[in-house]
Amino acid sequence: MKRTCTVCIALVALLSLVSLPLFSQGTADQAKASGPTTIELWYGAAITEAGPPPADWVGFQIIKDKLNIELKLTALPSNESDQDVKVQAAAAANNLPDLFMVRRDVLTRLVPQGLVAPVDDLYEKMPIRTAKHYDEVSRSHARFNGKTYGLADPGSITKNEGLLVRKDWLDKLGLAVPKTTDELLAVMRAFTFDDPDGNGKNDTYGYGAFQEINNYEAWPGRRLEPIFGAFGVDGTWNMTASNAGLNILKPEFFDAMSLLKQMADEGIIDPNWLAYKKDDFRAAWKQGRFGIMREQNAAFAATANYAPFDKNFPDGEWIIIDPPTGPKGHASIGPYTAGFRIYAISAKAVKEGKKDKIAELLEWMASDEGYYLLGWGVEGVNYTKDANGIPVAANLPNPDLAFSAPGGQTVTQLRNMVFYNGDIELYARYPKYITATSKKEMSALDVLRVMQTKKWTPAVGSDTLPIPNADLKRFYEQGLSEFITGKRSLTRDNWNKWIDEFKRLGGQDWNDKGVAFAKENNLLN
Repeated sequence: MKRTCTVCIALVALLSLVSLPLFSQGTADQAKASGPTTIELWYGAAITEAGPPPADWVGFQIIKDKLNIELKLTALPSNESDQDVKVQAAAAANNLPDLFMVRRDVLTRLVPQGLVAPVDDLYEKMPIRTAKHYDEVSRSHARFNGKTYGLADPGSITKNEGLLVRKDWLDKLGLAVPKTTDELLAVMRAFTFDDPDGNGKNDTYGYGAFQEINNYEAWPGRRLEPIFGAFGVDGTWNMTASNAGLNILKPEFFDAMSLLKQMADEGIIDPNWLAYKKDDFRAAWKQGRFGIMREQNAAFAATANYAPFDKNFPDGEWIIIDPPTGPKGHASIGPYTAGFRIYAISAKAVKEGKKDKIAELLEWMASDEGYYLLGWGVEGVNYTKDANGIPVAANLPNPDLAFSAPGGQTVTQLRNMVFYNGDIELYARYPKYITATSKKEMSALDVLRVMQTKKWTPAVGSDTLPIPNADLKRFYEQGLSEFITGKRSLTRDNWNKWIDEFKRLGGQDWNDKGVAFAKENNLLN
């Protein structure tokens, strides 16, 4: 009997050992049979005009095969205010995607509502990505009450915009490069009224812009910062220890507004600038609508962006100039800060058990495979590597599919999620090329280096300062717009009364809290 029992026990034990891996395999098979985890990602497109990756993009299949993730992509609008509307509408419906790009001032509204998840636990789960993307400055950018609620990637390169003027128009009209605000106005008038393109039509303007507002470049935004910089009030905040506070409360802001009002009244700024979105603005300068603008280096000089202008105007030439000097000697292209692109994880995604899969996806993006695939495409199809291992658009079977060409840009729309402004990226991103029509040599990298030499206003940390509530923000932006359009009369008396109302509605409190925060965090220069 004892022997029988012993045999039975031994048999049971053996079966247990044998069945263990079978059980585990069964679980794995079961998980696989249940299908991949769907991750919905709202991303900021690298090149909006290029469109999303095609349905048969190899990246979808690689991510599915390697990570068991079904990636669903939606491109956010290129205009920041439109991005905000889309994200906030989804938040209001409690239908945020799993992973989404979001501006910091919108994130500040989502956190108190419990709609986004803390991400502090993910850094150690993504060692490769964390080492490249998320230093302490990055983490602090999306930190609220001691917890980090967004993954802040290195954003755009600092000082990567400049004030440009049509040199061919200057030459045709016998004008010098403007150095002061008065000279700038004179050039604007000539570009508007003296037919600089020689087509016999009244179809050109001096200056082009659109509203591009964020929390450190308030209304009217970065396209007109050189005008406000001429009065020392560019950007939302003055970040100097001696004069810290909201620029709108400085007397010089009225003077800058007066100059902008003059440009509008004289009709020397493109009258559509208040209605333009980013894509409208860029289409306009490529069509020769205006002759002075502030533009980003690649948006101006990269192959796909410059090509339409070059085709339309083979003899056209833009040059980068110094920002105009104002009556008291101020000059600036605008404020600059250490930019970050924040991706947040919705609380809904965490509730559905997707957080670790999102970390797995992001870590794969930082691997060599993910980095090159999302950044440049497929080697041999979208890029080759030069002798230094740098991706280049050379010796390809079909040059139209190069990562720098329109046909290759659809498959690199997620590159903003993998790039971290390393040397490889800069050299690969901005190669020299010869234009198709005029045969000019162009380089967005050379353009960048020139832009970075101009006068800028340091404002690092200004994008972390408090933001106004929705009502105050609306009053602020609407009021300034009304002064420019003539709905409000821009007189000193009317301005002072409006500023008093602004302070009463919360503007003074916003200013005081911002200054206090800047002092507490050692942000002032």
